[in-house]
Amino acid sequence: MYDVGFIVGSLSEESINRRLAAAIGHLAGDRMRLTEIEIGDLPVYNRDLDDDLPGPAKRLKDQIEGADAVLFITPEYNRSVPAALTNAIEWASRPFGENSLTGKPTAVCGASPGAVGTAVAQQDLRSMLTYSDSPQLQAPEMYFQYTEGTIDEDGTIHDDDVRHVISEFVDAFAQFLDEQRSIS
Repeated sequence: MYDVGFIVGSLSEESINRRLAAAIGHLAGDRMRLTEIEIGDLPVYNRDLDDDLPGPAKRLKDQIEGADAVLFITPEYNRSVPAALTNAIEWASRPFGENSLTGKPTAVCGASPGAVGTAVAQQDLRSMLTYSDSPQLQAPEMYFQYTEGTIDEDGTIHDDDVRHVISEFVDAFAQFLDEQRSIS
């Protein structure tokens, strides 16, 4: 079983991406144990704090380093990555030489009420993770247009097509983690 830390890019308690995280957790079964890595209490990144990291930033880095992998579950804001998620990646990847994402297997997914899902945000996020030297699951990409009632708060999926898309993603992520383990 892999210990996967997950980061939800939305700070909303009622985020549809938090529902997606619960659905992924259900479908992962005994292959992955998902634990949320909280980002809502992070101060805005300031390099002046690199020598004495604030508690929430240190916790973030420790949780990332302690996980077997990190799953980023993000909405799309203004055709890009939410500011809270960008801020978390800035804390995780700094100070220079202490990037907690280097070599850490990752995957990216998300849902949005918009027609293109979170495709554009995921592209930007993948660029950030590439720069951070983080191996990524490349395919299948997993994003979809969310409609109310698709996934309950507890992660129950009510749409067979969405269940299929998420299941394929979870299967591919588990296989990717197996491959990454055999490399290291």
